Amino acid sequence: MSSAFLDVLRGEWLKLRRTWTVWMVVACACFTPSIVLAMRLLRYRGLTALHAAPDYWERLWHAVWESSAIFFLPMGAVLATSMVVQVEYRNHAWKQVHTLPVGTQTLYFAKLAVIVSMIALFIAVFCVASWLTAAIPALLVPGVSLPSAPIPWSIVARDSLCYFIGTLPIVALQYAVALRFSNIMAPVGMGFMLWVATLGTLSTGWGALSPYAATMVEYIASDKGSKMPPSVFDSNAEALAYFACFVMVGYAMFAGARSKG
Repeated sequence: MSSAFLDVLRGEWLKLRRTWTVWMVVACACFTPSIVLAMRLLRYRGLTALHAAPDYWERLWHAVWESSAIFFLPMGAVLATSMVVQVEYRNHAWKQVHTLPVGTQTLYFAKLAVIVSMIALFIAVFCVASWLTAAIPALLVPGVSLPSAPIPWSIVARDSLCYFIGTLPIVALQYAVALRFSNIMAPVGMGFMLWVATLGTLSTGWGALSPYAATMVEYIASDKGSKMPPSVFDSNAEALAYFACFVMVGYAMFAGARSKG
């Protein structure tokens, strides 16, 4: 990794200090665990038995990912990607960015690396917030201790990696679109419509082919009672293929654009 790339990457992070992007990612990651925590504190009388269950962590992990895998992670990726790119449009800074003594590939991939790190931040914060849904009641409610069951680290690591990979094609496609439109509503609106279309066709089997479907497919596949038809392709391999394709197309569009902002 060249020093020029690291310098540009550091600059991209500095641009986000005065934006709400990082806080938006953290808020999205904490939303579902916060709802689960609030409901359990309201029903605190059943916490002692709940924390003693041998499958406590598996049930909690499945419960907190329900709305996150279906809605918050895909839409968080849409919003975070659009907001990171919008920093340049809002400040009319693209022309200044292109005067930097670095290649277009450095500019393109440094900003992409920041967006991808936002997804990693989402999943990391989500994991911590999920653990806090068990730790906070143990601190606040008398007679309630931390769950006695061991945390299934292998499941946590596997699912976190799969959800991270499943979000990559959303990031790459939204990035390519966001670079083409100065109005943030264009990529956000497109992302929302594609998410709705994917959700609406998921039960047919064809929806699994959407680049926005991987996180949904991963969650539904973990539900033993799901009746969704199996996907034709491996969701992780499909997501990586989409990601590589969208990144290449997005870079070609970025490098070949006549207008530089």
